[in-house]
Amino acid sequence: MNPTPNPQRRSEKSHRAILDAAMELCVEHGYGNVTVEAIAARAGVSKKTIYRWWPTKGAVVLEAFVELAGTATRFPDTGDVVADLRTQMTAVLANILSGPRASVYAGIIAETQHDPALARELRAQLLDPRVAAARDRLRLARDHGQLAPDADVEMVVDLLYGPLYYRLLLHLGPYPPARLRAHVAHVLGSFAPAPPASAAP
Repeated sequence: MNPTPNPQRRSEKSHRAILDAAMELCVEHGYGNVTVEAIAARAGVSKKTIYRWWPTKGAVVLEAFVELAGTATRFPDTGDVVADLRTQMTAVLANILSGPRASVYAGIIAETQHDPALARELRAQLLDPRVAAARDRLRLARDHGQLAPDADVEMVVDLLYGPLYYRLLLHLGPYPPARLRAHVAHVLGSFAPAPPASAAP
């Protein structure tokens, strides 16, 4: 006699298959060319199953993308803020903002322009935790005298990461390594602590 199938295990398997299918199809064909029907067919499930867990295609793809990005953009803390920023931003470029995954991310961002719920989820699931980690790392650098005491860490984050998204959304390609190093040095140099005053003769 066959054991009774475990509904929870079956649901987990379907959930996994849907996320994998969504990311695979978006990489292969581009975000805009993928439909819920295509995801369902690739995953071997019905459209009804997908809509039971996600309200839109964007929500499916976002969850798959967030899962992918979860281990790719951790913020290091070696005590050297310049080195840490270069390491983290290089990982962002390599794993999210270049190659086929970049077009998936750009597609999600484009979708948020007319889907407020997806925009909220993008911020909550992907952007806000990473921005908070960057701010924390920069505050620590400021506390340790690597940035000026009055350095606005929110502005530093905008100046560091804004150009990366500008290049993503306008299809300009990611910074090469040398350009990224120069970018980090330029931004942090603008917020460097003042040099000590010269001793009186």
